[in-house]
Amino acid sequence: MDHVAPSFTFLLISSLLLAPYFLATEAQTSAHIVSGLSWTYYKSKCPKVESIIRKHLKKVFREDNGQAAGLLRLHFHDCFVQGCDGSVLLDGSASGPSEQEAPPNLSLRAEAFEIINDLRELVHEECGRVVSCADILALAARDSVYLSGGPDYDVPLGRRDGLSFATQTATLDNLPPPTANTSTLLTSLATKNFDATDVVALSGGHTIGIGHCTSFEERLYPNQDSTMDKKFAKKLKIICPTTNVTNTTVLDIRSPKKFDNKYYVNLMNREGLFTSDQDLYTDERTRDIVTSFAEDETLFFDNFVNSMIKMGQLSVLTGKRGEIRANCSVRNSDNEYLVSVVEDEVEETRSEL
Repeated sequence: MDHVAPSFTFLLISSLLLAPYFLATEAQTSAHIVSGLSWTYYKSKCPKVESIIRKHLKKVFREDNGQAAGLLRLHFHDCFVQGCDGSVLLDGSASGPSEQEAPPNLSLRAEAFEIINDLRELVHEECGRVVSCADILALAARDSVYLSGGPDYDVPLGRRDGLSFATQTATLDNLPPPTANTSTLLTSLATKNFDATDVVALSGGHTIGIGHCTSFEERLYPNQDSTMDKKFAKKLKIICPTTNVTNTTVLDIRSPKKFDNKYYVNLMNREGLFTSDQDLYTDERTRDIVTSFAEDETLFFDNFVNSMIKMGQLSVLTGKRGEIRANCSVRNSDNEYLVSVVEDEVEETRSEL
């Protein structure tokens, strides 16, 4: 049986105490936007960009709804490292390994990168090269939430694509692992101007998706984490025997394919998968926020939207900074070089014939 709130009185007191945190209303979704971004950026340049992306993703998710979580995670991993500049989309180059090769990104879905490039091709066919890959990724993340049952919301647009990717050290430093506790999360995200409510709200993205056994095995072996429900742990040990490194399980055992607030109910029942999840309920600084989100889905949705819009503006490139890539996986300069190499090889073949 799910245990959520002990009493109405407790909820009332909690809501009053937490009122300063939970003011995510329409006013917040239209709050300060960084210079260069706009709610109507493509109104004249590419008015159909959002409908093109949503239409294609509906088709993708009908075939495999697991891709929604992959795209949402891709946006998170892009924004937290070097800002929302599409740098995570870049393949490696002669100058060194890309962000994709850093340990936190090795489990990013290959299909997610392919979907972004497919969307880029569709959008550029319609409008020309006017929409950045970073903006396409931000819109794809929003639609991944909405098409999975979550809130729909406007996304400020106008990002440009970065000209470089972050080092592996920077990637590791900016992406807290699933083994991190709440103190680590709060400290890390505070450097990006996120408070405790942002941390708990963004963690709610784990209401969809899967986790690899290697990301939580320390909670099972050699000794079981005391904050984990015993029945839940027993099921996980069947999925994840000590010798297994490839198996996965859902992040939300109650509604794994639906974007809702059941993730927080899981935490209250000691059924959070990662340390970084369960510790949000164990830690007194975030426990009441978890409880409030578990009780009120609308409250969670409002705060998630607010925090996503905030995250989507981290260190963005606008105006003349950056570029609009012709291919999301390579910089335009690299792409032009590759094209010239191919053209030279074709010409050389013709001359030999």
